[in-house]
Amino acid sequence: MSGDGIKQAVQQQFGNVAANYSTSSVHASGVDLQKMVEYAHLAPAARVLDAGCGAGHTALAFAPHAAQVIAYDLTPPMLEQVRLLAQARGITHIETRLGDVEHLPFADAEFDIVVSRYSAHHWVQPEKALAEFARVLKPGGQFILSDVIAPSDYTADTFLQALELLRDPSHVRDHSMAQWLNMLHTAGFAAEVVHEFDIPLHFGQWLQRIATPPIYASAIRALMTGAPAEIKSYFHLPTAIHSDEFEFMIYGAVFSAMLS
Repeated sequence: MSGDGIKQAVQQQFGNVAANYSTSSVHASGVDLQKMVEYAHLAPAARVLDAGCGAGHTALAFAPHAAQVIAYDLTPPMLEQVRLLAQARGITHIETRLGDVEHLPFADAEFDIVVSRYSAHHWVQPEKALAEFARVLKPGGQFILSDVIAPSDYTADTFLQALELLRDPSHVRDHSMAQWLNMLHTAGFAAEVVHEFDIPLHFGQWLQRIATPPIYASAIRALMTGAPAEIKSYFHLPTAIHSDEFEFMIYGAVFSAMLS
């Protein structure tokens, strides 16, 4: 599948709420963002590609350690948020480019490092994106990925994918750690999980950030309310839901992949 309809949904969905992601604490900070920079093999002259950059928080985190960062995204309003944040911080060596991660408009061996955070669960063909990253990286280059991780338990996996899709129709899939490692290996990377982390989410803010329609928000509440005890325990869901003022938990991982 080409996934053109899904990519249009991404543009529409995130174009309407781009400013929310500029101020989202989940996206603007987090130990995983620190770990991405920590595990990066960066030299002062490095050129970095932030693939699926969103509002640009990852690009901004890497900018002080690199000569140039290209912030690349499918959604124009997101790129405008990158420009605004960079301008506010006085950062002048971030360049924004519009496009699809599956079709990179860059030459072979152009970048020292490719990074991506909280974007990959929207990729229709992640194997194709990884092949493109391998193409544009220099020999021995590095790809660092941080994203939500699907549970290895099938029931918990199904529950997570249902929540994600009801909240955001542009969601494709949260992959498991084993699935990512296999895809990275197939694309020519020697990869490892360098950090696992919890992602606590405030339920009301989680819905508001992407402007989930009320009918789907109600369906999510019903799923959570009726979930079996094992699922409630895994996702730290309350026993009963009386308002949107509660937190629940999903999980993420950071991968470091060297082009072999």
